[in-house]
Amino acid sequence: KEKELYEKFMCYCKKGSGDLDASISGAGAKITSLGSEIEAAEQKKAQDEADLKQHSADREAAIKAMAEATAIREKEAAVYAAVKAEHGANAAALDKAIKALEKGMAGAFLQSYSADVLRKLAARSQNEETRQQLTAFLSSASSAEYAPGSGEIVGILKTMQDEFHAGFSEATETEESAIASFEQLMAAKKKEKAVLSEAIETKTARAGELGVAIAQMKNDLTDTEEALLADQKFKEELTKSCETKTAEWEERSKTRSEELVALADTIKVLNDDDALELFKKTLPSASASFAQVQVSASSMKARALALLRAAARKSKAPGLDLIALALSNKGAVFEKVIALIDQLVANLKKEQEGDD
Repeated sequence: KEKELYEKFMCYCKKGSGDLDASISGAGAKITSLGSEIEAAEQKKAQDEADLKQHSADREAAIKAMAEATAIREKEAAVYAAVKAEHGANAAALDKAIKALEKGMAGAFLQSYSADVLRKLAARSQNEETRQQLTAFLSSASSAEYAPGSGEIVGILKTMQDEFHAGFSEATETEESAIASFEQLMAAKKKEKAVLSEAIETKTARAGELGVAIAQMKNDLTDTEEALLADQKFKEELTKSCETKTAEWEERSKTRSEELVALADTIKVLNDDDALELFKKTLPSASASFAQVQVSASSMKARALALLRAAARKSKAPGLDLIALALSNKGAVFEKVIALIDQLVANLKKEQEGDD
């Protein structure tokens, strides 16, 4: 029964130690893995946060660029509108002057609003000769001073008209090019803004998710580390307990063997031919004196007691003490003592057979 319990305990030691080794190994691997995962997640979160900062700055820059481009476009459109209005007035004045002069109606023209416009144009002319001729024509009191046949003033006016048309065409091309560039810029910036807004939304959500995941992994890491320490401590205690139990069992087995040896030696002493002869119920032979018999019996008894007491001190078995007590009695009968020993030996052997 005792060995059965010991073997069950040893089985528990072996299985428990194996389970703990597996748990400790798994916890160690998990701690390493979690550490790497946390580090990677934190790096990714930091990168996302840096990207978010840059994306926000880029989006603000795109919005600012669109606002600036719109302001510039509005100014350019206003300038072109003024150029267009001025060109319209100038072109109309030149057209009316040319038609009036070709019809010989210079006098009537000189009294019109268009003549005032033409005077302003003449004053801005960069050509000194042209300015003087136009000023002289426009300053005349009547058309009589102008000779339609020469066509000189008409030629000047047509030249000016062609230059105005060319200048306005160039201004129109510049305006159209500016509009196209503006629309292209606005389309690109709107697309950039949309892409950045989407990236900001995505990375904001991902950074939040990573934050939650990192917190969970750190909690898991803490729990795993605590479980590892608990398993290591428990294994240390289990190992110590199993070693103690094994030592106790080995000591118990050794003690039982020593008891059997001591009992066997005692029986051998008591079963010795001389001992039997001394304790026969019949009287000793004539050749042996009573004193010799008494001395020999005491010697055998002392030797057997020494063996029993030495074994009892080692094993602390109550059975050995009882036998030693019985043998130390002055009226002890060796046959009864041997019977007690035989009974104890039988019990020990039975225990040993059960252990085996």
